[in-house]
Amino acid sequence: MAQSALVVGVSGIVGNALARHLVEQGFEVAGLARRPSADIPGLRPVAADLLDPAGLGKALAGLRPDHVFITTWMRQPTEAENIRVNAAMVRNLLDATRKAGSVRHVGLVTGLKHYLGPFEAYGKGSLPATPFREEQPRLEVENFYYAQEDEVFAAAARDGFGWSVHRPHTIIGHAVGNAMNMGTTLAAYATLCRETGRPFVFPGSAMQWNGLTDMTDARLLARHLSWAATTPAARDLAFNVVNGDVFRWSWMWGRIAGWFGLEPAPFPAAVTPLEGQLAGAGPEWAELARKHGLVEPDLGRVASAWHTDADLGRPIEVVTDMGRSRKLGFLDYQATDEAFFDLFARLREARVIP
Repeated sequence: MAQSALVVGVSGIVGNALARHLVEQGFEVAGLARRPSADIPGLRPVAADLLDPAGLGKALAGLRPDHVFITTWMRQPTEAENIRVNAAMVRNLLDATRKAGSVRHVGLVTGLKHYLGPFEAYGKGSLPATPFREEQPRLEVENFYYAQEDEVFAAAARDGFGWSVHRPHTIIGHAVGNAMNMGTTLAAYATLCRETGRPFVFPGSAMQWNGLTDMTDARLLARHLSWAATTPAARDLAFNVVNGDVFRWSWMWGRIAGWFGLEPAPFPAAVTPLEGQLAGAGPEWAELARKHGLVEPDLGRVASAWHTDADLGRPIEVVTDMGRSRKLGFLDYQATDEAFFDLFARLREARVIP
């Protein structure tokens, strides 16, 4: 009998990649979102709001998932609100799924803000040494990732299922309208630079330009989630998840520029965030969409400049240790420049970029 999975946040970067992977692996897959994806063959869409317990219960009635994967969150104006809202989403979900008594594993996707701190204190104050390792303790700061984890841990203790926590670095993957989407943001920026003649200027800090970093392909993360759910030795553990290579943005910027037929601009004398560079670019993008027949004329749904600025503006070098996964047998690797290229090609094929 096929294993069954519920992917929560199926319309996002991670959820989309995970649902596709699980279907390919022979899982029976239900995908939950407020507006679930309709473009994944074999997926059972479930429309529900995680903040509506009654509606959520009705939407999940009849489902008996073996595995639940939580790949979503909802951004709020303060970290206190992030904690309140996102903890409630996880709690409501696990209260709803426990009624079937079928869940054997819950996988939760968080990220490196586990080590860097929440957006309000991102990369500031006292931070642990890099490379980040899973055994490093939580920071002495409120963080909605910790609140999400605590909801999973409490439900696991109550209901007896196993869990895994997955901490990717910045994720490269396909989704439009996503709140944290560097790959599509850079694709839109490069397209605007090529079409308007503006320089392709790195928007981040000198530390990110010169220092080492890594990233996470959503497809590799999907395989990691599936691996942890079906590997007994991975039960009740947290894992970092990155591609396995390291790079400097001074190199990667030229690689991305080359894919779009651009010459990268020299590193600027002052940080030039994308939020400022793209502040008035909405009409230009709309005109590009009209000219090339693109599917999304709203630049705000294609680019999440604030998130790319947060990642590329960090004042510290960020690299991530994968030793825990490697020791347990997860050996997958993905070259990060090729992950960007694969995404750009997919965006072009889907008419998101010309």
